[in-house]
Amino acid sequence: MQAERYNRQLILKDFGPEAQQKLANAAVLVVGAGGLGVPVLTYLNAMGVGTLGIVDNDVVALSNLHRQVIYKESDVGLSKVKTAIGALKAQNASTDFHGYGTFLTKDNALEIIAGYDLVIDATDNFPTRYLINDACVVLKKPFVYGALHGFEGQISVFNYKNGPTYRCLYPTMPKADEVPNCNEHGVLGIVPGIVGNFQALEAIKVLTGVGQVLSGKLLLFNGLGSVFQKIKFSRNPKNTKRIVLEANYDFDCEMPFASISAADFLVLNEKSQLQIIDVRTLAEFQGGHLPNSLHIPLHELVGRAQEINSDAPAYFLCQSGIRSQKAIALLQEQIPTARLIDISGGMNRLKVTI
Repeated sequence: MQAERYNRQLILKDFGPEAQQKLANAAVLVVGAGGLGVPVLTYLNAMGVGTLGIVDNDVVALSNLHRQVIYKESDVGLSKVKTAIGALKAQNASTDFHGYGTFLTKDNALEIIAGYDLVIDATDNFPTRYLINDACVVLKKPFVYGALHGFEGQISVFNYKNGPTYRCLYPTMPKADEVPNCNEHGVLGIVPGIVGNFQALEAIKVLTGVGQVLSGKLLLFNGLGSVFQKIKFSRNPKNTKRIVLEANYDFDCEMPFASISAADFLVLNEKSQLQIIDVRTLAEFQGGHLPNSLHIPLHELVGRAQEINSDAPAYFLCQSGIRSQKAIALLQEQIPTARLIDISGGMNRLKVTI
């Protein structure tokens, strides 16, 4: 323990050397190195958490920089995991870092999470969030939750000392067309910083035993009014008894649809010119798109469905794979004979596959 470095925490009443040593002995896994993950990692690293694991398979994009403040303009196009670890090592060289340049999946979640005391969900999609929850229940690990929407945020702690799980609050995964995301609706840059700092605070409380943990409580934050609200929710015992993961973690869509991996799509696209429907915003499309792709923003899709050739397979693309699933869900009834295919993971996955 570096006494001078952590002096202000060591002299803090109700914290002191014992709590500091607990941080030094702790191993925390942060899933996501984006808007929420950056403040979480920055503060846990600065405060002396001994081991930090980072899971992310994305690269730095220019549109990340307004909120993911650990990255620089010169980092655009580089791996988030490698770039973040480089910056964090410069901040605190004594931390033990483990980078996982992959997406968290059903196949690797239990193996990765098993080596950590606590998991922090800094993701932006529901399938991964339910996977984190279920894996933490199986492995009996607590996890700290954070979520964003526009000017608002949510924070809670699940599976803490056999307390409520994420499924006690949200029992089932929503459908793809019910899910908002910041690529489509935006987020004010400072809001992830505020929510991420609250996640880091909850992590510190869980690891050290200091203070009252947000277990069984959902903290709601509205940045426009600087308003906080706390909602209590109960534990459903059946949600704490999970011993295996689900067979599949994907959006609960009423009508199933075909999907293709980024790698397989690129191979197929090299062999022949595919019909690609890009449903991102105009700004996203102008920032970079695949050649020969047809741009139809999601909010215009129903009114422009006639532009899609229903006699040929149509491959739907967005930034992260959420809006492309929404697009297919919207069109399946309108053009039922068409073959509509989701490019899994969207542009984010394509960038790291190329």
